[in-house]
Amino acid sequence: MAGQSLAVLATVGDPHPHTSLVAFAVTRDLRNLVFATPVYTRKYDNILKNPRVSLLVDNRLNLERDFQDAVALTAKGTAIQPPAARRRGYARLYLQRHPYLEEFVSSPTCGLFVVEVHSYSLVSSFQNVQEWQIPSRPSS
Repeated sequence: MAGQSLAVLATVGDPHPHTSLVAFAVTRDLRNLVFATPVYTRKYDNILKNPRVSLLVDNRLNLERDFQDAVALTAKGTAIQPPAARRRGYARLYLQRHPYLEEFVSSPTCGLFVVEVHSYSLVSSFQNVQEWQIPSRPSS
């Protein structure tokens, strides 16, 4: 996650799933991923209709050795727009990783989403799969 700055976002569309390349940031505890998108996009509309998403992060080089060496991590979760009081902190995290996107994130036509991760799937060596469930935080 630290070595990659882009992910493939999958949203539930009608009638087909929709994928998009997005810049992302991740919280230290890996429970949340943050990305931004213009509000007039298909992914934005899809998330408003169905907030279940997945993000794929990988290290492929588009070489034959990727079949053995590439690693792909899929995060599955629920995308929410954080309340105004928390948006600033998530925007700061995002901009620490992507400072060149400050004007974009500051625009009134930019939506900021936080994906509350439910699980991760890691695929390595072409077929070695490991799954992790993220435990729910206790209610306060």
